[in-house]
Amino acid sequence: MLFLSQAWADAYMKEMNQYKAYEEAAKTWEGDFIFVALDDKTKEIVKAAYFDLWHGKCRKAFEVKDLKNPGVKPENVIQAPIATWKKVLSKELDPIQGLMAGKLKLAGNMTKIMRAVKAAQEMVNITTKVKTEYA
Repeated sequence: MLFLSQAWADAYMKEMNQYKAYEEAAKTWEGDFIFVALDDKTKEIVKAAYFDLWHGKCRKAFEVKDLKNPGVKPENVIQAPIATWKKVLSKELDPIQGLMAGKLKLAGNMTKIMRAVKAAQEMVNITTKVKTEYA
């Protein structure tokens, strides 16, 4: 499945909602994200997806076709080139370290995210259960 496509978002949400380690790590988390994948060379948007995360569950997930009018106002938007996302999803790059180093760009609440390090790590663990292809 193509990373951040509707099929990928659906599969990721399904895995997240049955993954007990994430449920425990994120039991106090309330917030949503749009994840944005950029072309490695042009830095143009390739794909984006929205995830509404609430107390260890994903309540909604969908591919975002128009970032200017996504239909939601997420608390956080994280964007990175596809090569960086590949490193995160293959566990070569910790997502929090990637944010701190500026490899992943955040528009949102870094302090809140820093209080949810374990939940972020479990979200990456979940990606290993979703077949992922990159554009």
